[in-house]
Amino acid sequence: MIKSEVIVVGAGIAGLTSAAILSKQGLSVTLIESHIQSGGCAGTFKRKKYIFDVGATQVAGLEEGGIHSRIFDFLDIPPPEATILDPACIVDLNDGSEPIPIWYEKSKWIAEREMQFPGSRRFWELCTLIHQSNWIFANNYPVLPISNFWDFSQLLKALVPSNIVTGFLLKSTIFDLLRICGLSKHERLIKFLNLQLKLYSQEDVYNTAALYGSTVLQMCQQPHGLWHLKKSMQSLSEALESSLRKNGVNLIFGQKVNSINFDDLNKCWKISANSKKYSFTYQAEDLIYTAPPQSLLENLKELLNKKQSYKNRLNNLPEPSGALVFYSALKKEHIKKFSSNHYQFVSDEFGSLFVSISEDGDGRAPLGEVTLIASIFTKTKDWFGLDKQNYLKRKKDFQKKISLELERQFDLVPENWLHRELATPLGFEKWTNRPNGIVGGLGQNPDIFGLFGLSSRTPFQGLWLCGDSIYPGEGTAGVSQSALMVSRQVLASKGIDDFNL
Repeated sequence: MIKSEVIVVGAGIAGLTSAAILSKQGLSVTLIESHIQSGGCAGTFKRKKYIFDVGATQVAGLEEGGIHSRIFDFLDIPPPEATILDPACIVDLNDGSEPIPIWYEKSKWIAEREMQFPGSRRFWELCTLIHQSNWIFANNYPVLPISNFWDFSQLLKALVPSNIVTGFLLKSTIFDLLRICGLSKHERLIKFLNLQLKLYSQEDVYNTAALYGSTVLQMCQQPHGLWHLKKSMQSLSEALESSLRKNGVNLIFGQKVNSINFDDLNKCWKISANSKKYSFTYQAEDLIYTAPPQSLLENLKELLNKKQSYKNRLNNLPEPSGALVFYSALKKEHIKKFSSNHYQFVSDEFGSLFVSISEDGDGRAPLGEVTLIASIFTKTKDWFGLDKQNYLKRKKDFQKKISLELERQFDLVPENWLHRELATPLGFEKWTNRPNGIVGGLGQNPDIFGLFGLSSRTPFQGLWLCGDSIYPGEGTAGVSQSALMVSRQVLASKGIDDFNL
């Protein structure tokens, strides 16, 4: 049996970050990952001469004062090499109008949106005010949702006067903001917002919480911005792993957690895990669970039977989306030239596609070639329960349909493809061990965001949740913020209640 003060389950960005922070503070930490590498949905895989980012293809929070920047400074490790995305994305509504570049420079973006969406200034100014209030609040280290007096005290310390005003919008949606600004019938603006919000909140304008949506709609512009990592997304995980090694974390790959129990006699958590050949047991005072909380229904069966209300909460969580991801490669000369690594366009077949293209020489493809990754959302239930023949046929059909959409959008011919393959929720489940291959966290609607979300504290003392289903939400920056929050809670429970980056 391996004993430590803290066990972290899952070596995605949330797990790596929480393990790195706690070990830097002197706690003994064991990190268990079912896959043979770290990164999770922000990891990579290799096919022939190409490296593909599994899910996440861009990073927020690397700017000075951003969450990743602060964490790397605290860990005393160099950040991964990255370049700012400008524009962060080009959005083509395919409505006969010019595509919309989302510029990094604030003045250029203001001019662009005035041209693209006449009469929308009040809406964007309102979003900016909400975002600025949110940003000050987030940098004051709040803990949400509130589960005890310490959490409440951290919330009070984080509040500033502007938060009292924006607090009236807790149950509002982005559509409510549009309605306030007289833009409830601005179809083109709503179409654009729906595309962007679906990427970052898994909801549309009618269901995205106003406080959440206002912030994600501002993250592409200075002083924030989105970043393209050189080599691959794996470089973010590799940087965090270097801190784990420096601080003596017991990092274990290839073991899948199959049960979690509490030892009442020794007052500690016991975790059972299996590799392909052997079984292992781990013991710790605290357990940070970074897998999707739905996985607790399987891993925590016995204890959940004693906490029916919490079990019901987990059972009734909104169903997250799955994704179909098309991984491909082309010669650089064959892809229509445009000024962004990221492209989102409206599709009659799929609603929309989000496309990420590597930079020539960034390590993902040989010089003169690029990787192209295109993704669409899908219902996970559509891919499970099929026999092998029907599954493979359905997969082949979707790969062909996505290929045709990309060929039409970028003036490609079938002979241009150097590599093509499609990942389904079934494949994502095998790769990430996320139930049904779900991607991202919970949809950020007003009933699940912030004060009303799932708490990092569970009803079981010493068992903590962390990741994209916990405040403040998905994305590498969001899960890192979640990891910082849960690390502060664990440290406070051990008498270190003044820790901030």
